[in-house]
Amino acid sequence: MELKKSPKVDLEGKRNTFLLVGLVLALGITLLAFEWTTKPKKVEGLGQIQTQEVEEEIIPITREQQVQPPPPPPPPKVVEVLNIVDDDVEIEDELEIEDSEADETTVIDVAPVIETAEEEEASDTEVFFIVEDMPEFPGGDLALRKYLASQIKYPVIAQENGIQGKVYVTFVVGKDGKVSNARIARGVDPSLDKEALRVVNSLPTWKPGKQRGKPVNVSYTVPINFVLQ
Repeated sequence: MELKKSPKVDLEGKRNTFLLVGLVLALGITLLAFEWTTKPKKVEGLGQIQTQEVEEEIIPITREQQVQPPPPPPPPKVVEVLNIVDDDVEIEDELEIEDSEADETTVIDVAPVIETAEEEEASDTEVFFIVEDMPEFPGGDLALRKYLASQIKYPVIAQENGIQGKVYVTFVVGKDGKVSNARIARGVDPSLDKEALRVVNSLPTWKPGKQRGKPVNVSYTVPINFVLQ
């Protein structure tokens, strides 16, 4: 038996229309929700600020008590002992003071100073660094520089290696003015040092230095400058 339905009551024909109307309404409500805005209310005041009193804490200042050292002990008492002597006692040992003033007739004995052999040897070997009259090269310092410049022969090995500098040589000018004990005080190169010693040992006789009018041994230092031209 087949079911019969009136075409006016059948809703299947309007199904698509209802679906489209529903979608349009949902879209409209969604757009309205996004576009809905609210205005903030005006605030008449920021409220009241309450102040709270804070009690200031007072911290007492404390100082460390200084420990004083004990007082020094009192000085010992000195008991003076007085010996009472009668005026009638005679003093046997009386101090006699002689007149020590000298006049023209007073004769003063002076013991002669005798130098021993050891003292003479010590004075011969003693070397001074500073004396009243320093040793002097014949003709002075200018003549000494000219002599050194004329006698210096620049070592070939130093020239090839470009070695130059100032060599300080220390020596002793004896009582007789002769040069001895030459040594390098500050060197530059073995070849230059050897040449400087050779030239110093060839120096002629000097005028010896004097201390209190007597010739003495004096230490002397000369710089020898090696310069490549």
